[in-house]
Amino acid sequence: MTFEFFVALRYLFALRKQSFIAIISLFAVCGVALGVAALIVVIGVMNGFTKDLRDKILGVNAHVLVSAFSGGIRDHRALADLCREVPGVNGVTPFVYSEVMLSASGGVKGVVLRGIDPTTADQVLSISKDMIGGTVKDLDKQEDFPGIIVGAEMAKRLGLSVGANVNLLSPTGTQSSVGFTPKVRVFKVVGIFRTGMFEYDATLGYVTVDAARNLLGFNEDVVSGLEVRLDDVYKAGEISELLRAKLHDHPVYIRNWQEMNANLFAALELEKTAMFIILAMIVLVGSFSIVTMLVMLVMQKTKDIAVLMSLGADESSIRRIFMFQGSFIGVVGTALGYGIGIPMALLLKKYQFIKLPSDVYPVDYLPVRLEMLDMTLIGVAALALCFLSTIYPARRAAALKPSDALRYE
Repeated sequence: MTFEFFVALRYLFALRKQSFIAIISLFAVCGVALGVAALIVVIGVMNGFTKDLRDKILGVNAHVLVSAFSGGIRDHRALADLCREVPGVNGVTPFVYSEVMLSASGGVKGVVLRGIDPTTADQVLSISKDMIGGTVKDLDKQEDFPGIIVGAEMAKRLGLSVGANVNLLSPTGTQSSVGFTPKVRVFKVVGIFRTGMFEYDATLGYVTVDAARNLLGFNEDVVSGLEVRLDDVYKAGEISELLRAKLHDHPVYIRNWQEMNANLFAALELEKTAMFIILAMIVLVGSFSIVTMLVMLVMQKTKDIAVLMSLGADESSIRRIFMFQGSFIGVVGTALGYGIGIPMALLLKKYQFIKLPSDVYPVDYLPVRLEMLDMTLIGVAALALCFLSTIYPARRAAALKPSDALRYE
């Protein structure tokens, strides 16, 4: 133990004799601890919200979409084979997309209809994981009517259950002598899914590609596009460029999930940064308490500082004594903050005791995700603020003149 650190610890542990300074020190430790704990919990919630939202979006949507400029894709099988040749592509499946009206005994509702291939859909989408009734494979097992899978909120609103019949009205009807006649087909509900996102659960419906083509009047073997799944979702931009180079001879355009949801995730990242700055103010308040405590300690220990300097301690040694004191308070406060914040975040993650209204938020509960980088940044920021708060009092202490302090002794 160095001389400076030894003296700093002696001053700290002797604070109980100066009750007022001891109380200020306690407030400083509590301020730093509460700030660090609040940062850990809030940043963990922001990370969890972002990850949960991303997983839900990518569970229903592909990482990369390959779509035709107009008229759909006719040679989709050959196009899918070309996509699979690109490194990093994990799965490819065709899809048909449209908006239709669904009518049942419980009412009428607009539906975003997705035609999928049940044999390859699980390679790209996570519909099977979200099923609460029936399976995706049941779409191919219907003999009387084609099957449809609907969201839980839609089933609840229209009073649907597995086995119920519904009517789908296509906007691509036929023109007759009596006017426009919409195309109507009867479908049988073979499954119900719940993603946890109200928008998807209330508006989305899945049928087979062939059933969607028949309803919408598409030509045989034409699809709206291809959905592509990647090994690494964060390489979507890089692999999108590889796909564009691979398919440059085909009249298609390629978009990835980062491009389609850029505004949403940019807003979440901005909110996370803003919350970090706001909650760091709590740590800043604690660091001001450290400044107050050290200034008062310097005033009280003027004679001790003069004696130490008379015995040979230089200005840098005196400066380090008070820097060690403030930094030690910062370390203790930060450690307590970790001891409070991490268990709180883990309890919140495990027991999920804060529920959210599903019709307002895209998640059902308050998610938490602790990331090592964020935990490190929080600790570094707290320690840096506490260290900076020691500079002024330490310089004041080092600037004292022994002759002035001991003149009247």
